[in-house]
Amino acid sequence: MSGHDVIHLRGLEFYAYHGALPEEQVLGQKFVIDMDLYADLSRAGISDQVKDTIHYGEVYQVIKTCVRNDKHQLIEHLAEKIAQTVLKQFACTSVRLEVHKPQAPIAGIFRDISVEIWREPGGKS
Repeated sequence: MSGHDVIHLRGLEFYAYHGALPEEQVLGQKFVIDMDLYADLSRAGISDQVKDTIHYGEVYQVIKTCVRNDKHQLIEHLAEKIAQTVLKQFACTSVRLEVHKPQAPIAGIFRDISVEIWREPGGKS
């Protein structure tokens, strides 16, 4: 039965310069990424070969590049860029992505602010 297999990448931390406020784009802050890659993993389960799965080390590098190489005002935009880049480069049936901004500039006590998106190849959500 395919469609229920998933690779989880959790708690990927990066220091980057995203935010709507000018000082966020100068001072930067920590961002945390969680991603689920949905794909049929049965072939890899049988073969025990990396070529038959999605290489999560390579996915990590793609996420790192997306987070660290550009500046975005919105974490929604950052999430979309990561999701679309991963979908173009890897054989996923869909991805779920959460971008956490634990030090968001909010006057209040909070643990985390995040955005979550689900995407499929071809722009379907």
